[in-house]
Amino acid sequence: MFKQVKSALFWYYLYKFRKRAILIFFLLLVTLFSGLIYGDVVEYLKLTQNIEYLKYVLFAKWFIIIFNILFSIYLILTIFKKESEKSAKERKKEERKDFKVAKNDDFSQREKELLHKKKLKTKVDILLEK
Repeated sequence: MFKQVKSALFWYYLYKFRKRAILIFFLLLVTLFSGLIYGDVVEYLKLTQNIEYLKYVLFAKWFIIIFNILFSIYLILTIFKKESEKSAKERKKEERKDFKVAKNDDFSQREKELLHKKKLKTKVDILLEK
C-alpha cells in the first residue's frame, strides 16, 4: 500500500512539473554528452595539429558542465517556490476585488447604474465614430 502511495505521488508531481523535469533531464543529458563530444574534439585537434585550441575546448567543456548542473539545481530548488508565488498573487487579486466591491457599495443604486451604462469616450473614440 505504501509503495502505491509513493508511486502515485511520484507520478502526480512528475506530471505536474513535466516541463521542468524534461528541461532538467535534457540539461543533464547535455552535461553527460559534453564529455563524449570533448573527446572527439580533442582527437580532431590532435589529428589536425591544432593543439593550441585545446585550452579553449577544455574551458568550454567545463563551462557547459558547470552551467548545466547549476541551472538544474536552481530549477529543482524553485519548483515549489513558484506555487507559493502564484497563491500570493491570487490572494492579492482577491483583496483588490474585495476592495473594489467595498468601494462600489458606497454608491447608491442609481449611481451604480449610471457607472455601468455610461461609457466615457476619448477623442480617439469620437474620431473613430466619424
